[in-house]
Amino acid sequence: MKQLAPRTGRTLGPTDAFAALVREHTRYVTLQLARRGVAPYDAEDVAQEAAVRAYRSFASLRNRDRFRGWLVRIAWRLAIDRRRSEQRREARESAAWDEPSPSRTAEDLAAARQTQERVFRALDALPESLRIVVVLAAIEGHGMREVATLLGLPEGTVKSRLHDARRRLGETLR
Repeated sequence: MKQLAPRTGRTLGPTDAFAALVREHTRYVTLQLARRGVAPYDAEDVAQEAAVRAYRSFASLRNRDRFRGWLVRIAWRLAIDRRRSEQRREARESAAWDEPSPSRTAEDLAAARQTQERVFRALDALPESLRIVVVLAAIEGHGMREVATLLGLPEGTVKSRLHDARRRLGETLR
């Protein structure tokens, strides 16, 4: 099905169609991110980054009627990645500046830091489909139904992925 440009009546090419869809849905994506707790200035940045990512994969989108949900999912995953990255950075910075408590020795602090690094490396090694479920459910504390809604997946798929991710993390961290 060919799309026509609203004013000129000419046929839209893939780039034109993409630009029209992005213009139509960017505000909605930004509002959805803000509703989910992303700061407004971050929401705009993430929405723009999501548009760039979507552009790269636009040709593979089979059903253009689902563009808005697809763009929201891309943006939400980017927002989660950004938040997780900020949390790791903050944790590293606070660990570097924290005063060691008298009850904790330097060896305890080093062991805790090594464990933390191992966990982060193990999480980063997971495939994106598993990692995002772990971040949302286990780290951010969302329920299964909420994670399923956020990712646009059936609840059973979320449970299965979380189980698989925990199994893999357990194997890696042994």
